[in-house]
Amino acid sequence: METIKLTIDNKEIEVPKGTTIYQAAKMLGIDIPTLCYMHLDDMNIENKPAGCRICVVEVNGRKNLPPSCSTDCQNGMVVKTHTTRVLNARRTVMEFILSDHPKDCLVCSKSGNCDLQAMAHRLGIREIPGQEYAAVSTYRKDTSPSIIRDLDKCILCRRCETMCNTVQTVGALSAVNRGFMATVAPAFEENLEYSPCTYCGQCVAVCPTGALTEVNHIPQVLRALADPTKTVVVQTAPAVRVALGEEFGMKPGSIVTGKLAAALRALGFDYVFDTDFAADLTIMEEGTELLDRLGRYLKGDKSARIPILTSCCPGWVNFFEYYFPDLKDVPSTAKSPQQMFGAIAKSYFADKIGVNRKDMVVVSIMPCLAKKYECQRDEFSVDNNPDVDYSISTRELAAFIKQANIDVNSLDDEDFDNPLGESTGAAVIFGTTGGVIEAACRTAYEIYTGKKLAKIDFTELRGMEGVRSATIDFNGLPLNIGIAHGLGNARKLLDDVRAGKSQFHAIEVMACPGGCVGGGGQPLHHGDSEVLKARAAALYTEDKNKPLRKSHENPFIIKLYEEFLGKPNSEKAHHLLHTHYFDRKEKIIIKH
Repeated sequence: METIKLTIDNKEIEVPKGTTIYQAAKMLGIDIPTLCYMHLDDMNIENKPAGCRICVVEVNGRKNLPPSCSTDCQNGMVVKTHTTRVLNARRTVMEFILSDHPKDCLVCSKSGNCDLQAMAHRLGIREIPGQEYAAVSTYRKDTSPSIIRDLDKCILCRRCETMCNTVQTVGALSAVNRGFMATVAPAFEENLEYSPCTYCGQCVAVCPTGALTEVNHIPQVLRALADPTKTVVVQTAPAVRVALGEEFGMKPGSIVTGKLAAALRALGFDYVFDTDFAADLTIMEEGTELLDRLGRYLKGDKSARIPILTSCCPGWVNFFEYYFPDLKDVPSTAKSPQQMFGAIAKSYFADKIGVNRKDMVVVSIMPCLAKKYECQRDEFSVDNNPDVDYSISTRELAAFIKQANIDVNSLDDEDFDNPLGESTGAAVIFGTTGGVIEAACRTAYEIYTGKKLAKIDFTELRGMEGVRSATIDFNGLPLNIGIAHGLGNARKLLDDVRAGKSQFHAIEVMACPGGCVGGGGQPLHHGDSEVLKARAAALYTEDKNKPLRKSHENPFIIKLYEEFLGKPNSEKAHHLLHTHYFDRKEKIIIKH
């Protein structure tokens, strides 16, 4: 391998050819400030448009100040990263950026967690000279069901574009215009709702300012909690319990299940339940659907669509409805756990406690921003009353807890309420890539073979590779399974399905890198794969420590079928727990 020798801040270093100055400086422990740069190590993706110019450095022999993030090292190069000239240039560039930026920091949703704000502080900027002469750009604010775009706050770092187009291959965002009016915008009249946007929220997760934020549902939840005529029920997803602690100073992967339940109860929710209960229910429906399709397929029934695709992730559902509507009969018809929970809470549970469904408010705590859109879909309601009323992200919940002055670290662990709070280990691992299909295999194997699993852990389904495969032996029947996380990886598997080349019997897809642990509504991890791995490991730990680890062994799930649903995939179960899909591109074009 060819190497390059250079000097940075009087320190000599030898690096592989193709290494940038920024990367070489990082190897030496030299911190060069930057706004637009982003490196996703596990995906081998760098966002380095050299747009912000905050990372400029001085190179001997060059008249200009090159951006370190996109300038390759050269033999004999001598670099200075913090000369007076460099510092003045960074301040000037930052002043130009701030001159075209709104000054509403006090009420901005990113205040206190804004890269632009932090950089202004780091560079010691306390005033913006000549601001009165700046040609300030003005855009209308674009509000979708999940994401708010305020492009007056866009600094054209293009991180969102990299996530949307390179990682997720959604293609909802692209740079438009020039000069002060340059920005990143979606197709179809700059409106996210009429674009291919899946609402996965990965753009929000990497935006350094308040240009992209989630729709805030906390005010509506507060009003519901204050209304004495409403019974307010809350459910919380598995990935939340291994990430929430980060917002309160805990290490990534800290398990706060008991403290989470206690905090939700302290906030005033009437019933504190667990989405894991509905995840167990999802396995009963999705697992038996897999076995039914597989049985018919093996008998030569060409109407049995194989591979079956998981349907728990709304970002993924939005993606295939837009890009692969011709395959909309391939995914499982099972609703997501969020929506199954809402349907059961407002029927079975509401009847049990004698509450009219219109007087019950169901709130979900999710790692995902697409859940906000999902709960507003027309098909998930009865007489215009939604099964799930509001969905708030892990970040929103953390802010809510802080507003209520609740000290999470000092809370004693509490249990979830029953009957919709009991779950198995299979449900817990729904929060990580490979977890849904592993949970399905635990139940499907025992139903198909009539035998007890000798080994519960299907470790061959675990990992962080973007696309992976495994073959599970169902007592002589080799079940070929595909797994993808990140929509760009999902596209590769779907192209094979569309072309008739897929050898898989079942495919699990999650929209976000790492699965729900890396959801767009989680505490910001800035592409650090170690954070995602720590969260995933914590879910497997919680699974291992559960007394029951297979969905069909959950006693409250068994009771639900006995008392209310009949059996998996019964007519009543289908009515409440299953759905259908649409050609989203056609709907958007018609609406547009």
